[in-house]
Amino acid sequence: MKKIIPILFVVFLIYGFTNKEEILIPDYAIRFRVIANSNSIEDQTLKLEVKNSLENELNKLMIQAKNSEEAKKLIEENIKNIRNTVNKYTQNNTVSFGKNYFPEKEYQGVKYPSGEYNSLVVTLGNGIGNNWWCVMFPPLCLLEAKEEETEDINYSFYVKDTLSKYFS
Repeated sequence: MKKIIPILFVVFLIYGFTNKEEILIPDYAIRFRVIANSNSIEDQTLKLEVKNSLENELNKLMIQAKNSEEAKKLIEENIKNIRNTVNKYTQNNTVSFGKNYFPEKEYQGVKYPSGEYNSLVVTLGNGIGNNWWCVMFPPLCLLEAKEEETEDINYSFYVKDTLSKYFS
């Protein structure tokens, strides 16, 4: 009996860690990424300032889109405004909209595989610093802010719910 309890405990631990439902972001989602010039405090601060400003602007656009084709069109129509917003912070930048490479990431049970994705990528300076990114459409970028405000948010449930809203 004494041996069974530790064995059951290990089985439950393994089951708990391996039985997570995997949510994959669809290929037709649109990502948003800001890459810092370097990892200096100044460059990372600038990255967050650019990210916050663009995130505000992009969220207003993405709310209007009913599907990814509309979202792409809105981004293309507003690319000049996006570049102007970035230029307010630094002239040394590159703004790219189209297929761009993203490394793999897993965040709170949601897997974001590496690959080439439709995305808006803002590279500041040399672009060798840490980056920030999110899924811009469907609008999942605001999850970080919502999560800070509400501790009971279930990230994977919210992602699944948002994806089904736009892609079912």
